[in-house]
Amino acid sequence: MKTVILTDGGMGQELVRRSKSEPTPLWSARVLIDEPDLVRGLHIEFIRAGARVITINTYSATPERLAREGAEDLFKPLQRLGIELARQACDEAGDATIAGCLSPLFGSYAPALTISYQETLDIYRRIVAEQADGVDLFLCETMASADEARAAVTAASESGKPVWVSWTLADHGTPRLRSGETIATAASVLDGLDVAARLLNCCRPEAIAAALPELIDLGGPVGAYANGFTSTEALKHGGTVDVLHARHDLGPDAYADQAIGWVEAGASIVGGCCEVGPSHIAALRDRLEQAGYQISGVQ
Repeated sequence: MKTVILTDGGMGQELVRRSKSEPTPLWSARVLIDEPDLVRGLHIEFIRAGARVITINTYSATPERLAREGAEDLFKPLQRLGIELARQACDEAGDATIAGCLSPLFGSYAPALTISYQETLDIYRRIVAEQADGVDLFLCETMASADEARAAVTAASESGKPVWVSWTLADHGTPRLRSGETIATAASVLDGLDVAARLLNCCRPEAIAAALPELIDLGGPVGAYANGFTSTEALKHGGTVDVLHARHDLGPDAYADQAIGWVEAGASIVGGCCEVGPSHIAALRDRLEQAGYQISGVQ
């Protein structure tokens, strides 16, 4: 029986939907302080839906984003809160692997580094230092370029924890990172670094399906978790997520159809990104079990 690791879905969009506050450029970070019960509760819902890996809700709590909003002093408190709320959710809902979050420093879908590689690496090291003692693995996610991923993976690898790297793809055309680089190119710059799994995320499910063969050819465990946006082009640097719109053809069953296809193609890690909620993860869990797959945690 093939085993599949089921991860959670997207935290940010779901929290924006549930929160009493208006969206801000910090996306889901502020809710850690203002409405921590929402964060804890959403983690719990994902675990009860079947997720065996949850990611701490610190995606937008990067030093640069916080500084841009005049909130840099919140960096360490937000990192601690993100870990604490995930741990509390596991205590209440059941055991799950907690993934640390190394997200794009300046905003999603922006492939060009706006500072040097060394400065990028130093910032990722700051984030790793705050998260390492409280997480089980590191997820370098929504990496839009080879250098962005190399910096994140290098910093994460220094922790001694397992590292997953996940690239985000252009939504249309030949499979490429949003930088225009090939998956093979992005993977090659990680040679010599210990990467436990390679994934694709926060792009259209159709883009993932087209790119999976190339990812699988690299060898080792692979995975995917797509978003449910109609497009990401409207989101500009410093913008807010309310400018993005959800597709109407990716309900829980339709999303499960897509994800089962990735598993059948060879993916062993699946879940969801933006606009993929607990009901999607529950439907995917049911489909995996019906198809005879065993859902497992990280070994």
